[in-house]
Amino acid sequence: MGNLLGIGKEGRKPTADLFLDFENAQPIESEVEVHAQVASVLTKSASIIRELDEYKGAGEQIRLAISNASDENLQNAAWLAVCPLVGKLKEFWMYSADIQSVLPVILEALVAKDPLNCLREKQAITKQFAEIIQFVMRFDDLKMNNPAIQNDFSYYRRMLSRQKITKGGAEEQAVVSSEDANRMSLFYAYPTPMLKILSDATASFVSENQEIPIENTTDCLSAMANVCRVMIEPEFASRFTNPQTVVFCQQVLVGTIILYDHVHLVGAFSKKNTSIDVPKAIKALKLHTNPEVEGLMNALRYTTKHLNDEDTPKSVKALLA
Repeated sequence: MGNLLGIGKEGRKPTADLFLDFENAQPIESEVEVHAQVASVLTKSASIIRELDEYKGAGEQIRLAISNASDENLQNAAWLAVCPLVGKLKEFWMYSADIQSVLPVILEALVAKDPLNCLREKQAITKQFAEIIQFVMRFDDLKMNNPAIQNDFSYYRRMLSRQKITKGGAEEQAVVSSEDANRMSLFYAYPTPMLKILSDATASFVSENQEIPIENTTDCLSAMANVCRVMIEPEFASRFTNPQTVVFCQQVLVGTIILYDHVHLVGAFSKKNTSIDVPKAIKALKLHTNPEVEGLMNALRYTTKHLNDEDTPKSVKALLA
């Protein structure tokens, strides 16, 4: 953004002020290699979101086929309609593996040493991490609001099993094999599959890199959440040159809170958590009236891990009621 923002992490000295520039950050020499690796993955994210947003499903063809089980033409029409759609679902699933593989690269760059210094010095990689979080939020929101995905996939699996019994060679000709379909079913069974991938990959990174204090990872997430919360407050949001940057910060704010809640032992909502001021974050979100806000509020209500814990203050629960 044109005017950089500063925010100090609570409990730290003023010299720990953190600046993030989501609008203008460019990789410096020490970031170039990691930035290029992450960029090769992120370049596909826009098309994935566009295709998911345009996903209409084969509901009518499936309904007709089920209602007329003896009509071979309708069975074939439903199969021909659903196969390319399941091919798209496979593409989405395979992209989740790309996200999973690149996340440890980002985390190592941002949390191997003092996370606040890393966030400050590696602005371009920080922006890429934010873009991955934004992608996850958008993907899961679209997936949760499109029942056609599960309907199409369930129908495909049923028909594939039936064809394996009645037709030889059906497996070899299938757009998605039974083995891949089983793996995909585990992915799509979750209401928020990309968040599941992101939180699992983060947890794996922490467990596999025990020489890096877990606090480095959670401090990175809380710092990003705190900065994004300040950036969407009116006095600062007015400084953006692109209005969509506010939406971006809203999505990253909620995404980092949710991810923190999934990887931190007591979560983001506990009275013991002093790293993220969740009430202030919720109030900052409610200051805006853009269409994305309600979906983000629902993400906090329904996709967090610790919101309904006994240790969550009633005042926080009331803000999300």
